[in-house]
Amino acid sequence: MQKLPLNQVLEGDCIDLMNRLPAGSVDLVFADPPYNLQLAGDLHRPDNSKVDGVDDAWDKFASFEDYDRFTRAWLKAAHRVLKPDGALWVIGSYHNIFRVGAILQDLGFWIMNDIVWRKSNPMPNFKGTRFANAHETLIWCSKSKDARVTFNYDSMKALNEGLQMRSDWTLPLCTGGERLKNGDGEKAHPTQKPEALLYRVLMATTRPGEVVLDPFFGTGTTGAAAVRLGRHFIGLERDADYATLARARVSGLTQAAETELLVTPSKKTEPRIPFGILVERGLLAPGQILTSPDKRHTARVRADGTLISDRHRGSIHQVGALVQGAPACNGWTYWLFEAKKGKLAPIDLLRQQIRDEMASA
Repeated sequence: MQKLPLNQVLEGDCIDLMNRLPAGSVDLVFADPPYNLQLAGDLHRPDNSKVDGVDDAWDKFASFEDYDRFTRAWLKAAHRVLKPDGALWVIGSYHNIFRVGAILQDLGFWIMNDIVWRKSNPMPNFKGTRFANAHETLIWCSKSKDARVTFNYDSMKALNEGLQMRSDWTLPLCTGGERLKNGDGEKAHPTQKPEALLYRVLMATTRPGEVVLDPFFGTGTTGAAAVRLGRHFIGLERDADYATLARARVSGLTQAAETELLVTPSKKTEPRIPFGILVERGLLAPGQILTSPDKRHTARVRADGTLISDRHRGSIHQVGALVQGAPACNGWTYWLFEAKKGKLAPIDLLRQQIRDEMASA
């Protein structure tokens, strides 16, 4: 198999460059394509200063048909280079994201989520003719309907202080020291994305060591986030000035230690440990008393791995639900055992002890 140009910025047309890469070779594609903003004339602030918007040639297309042909071509190339269980993210505004979404589906991609990036510091609508455009949309999709994409659900929940991560993300625009400048002190790239946005995307849908391809690399935000998180990147960029800035940006970055790159594993991927194994291993003894968190209920462990209370018998989950009069119960977190120095702890700690031993082995 052809060797991948890992952690390199390649200059040229992204479609041509993707077609040169081996089929099924990358884990994730993140794309920030031209938005085709269709801007006409200059935009000025109330003080008559000019807004530094997107007026570059790379964002101009003769018609919607031309833009659709371009979109279909690069998405087709991205689909080919993705692994069977690979995924793609694309970001856009109301100018283009709906056209991109339709073409994604036409090519066989399967949409997992759309994410609203709510900008905490958006540019006002200076003319007062429309709502202030305060968000952009990201589409996350798998290569096919049957693909089993990576989603680090528990890590996203941990990142969000224990709450399930939602599909609306409030993050600021790229400003201050993060914004790259050219030799004249002006913005080097008009649509540079905040690194926090790419950090979240890669944290959610890749694993350390995987390969992320960005066909519109710009000044290298995807590469910077990839390096920080211990992922490999391939950056494709046709503008030589942007490519030079991107190379300089990623060359000065260092990867965190391997242990710090570990993410919270999904409980769905952990080996199943029946409660009876704790009794077999002697971590709990037949007849040992388990207690509820509020200390109102107790149950005794039986030799076959079931529990018995004053009125109920069954599994740790069944008895936990019955004593509470609840429809269901996670017995692993509900029942407490007497640990060191008489302190109570969830029996889930004993299950995790066995899982850790299995992982070490």
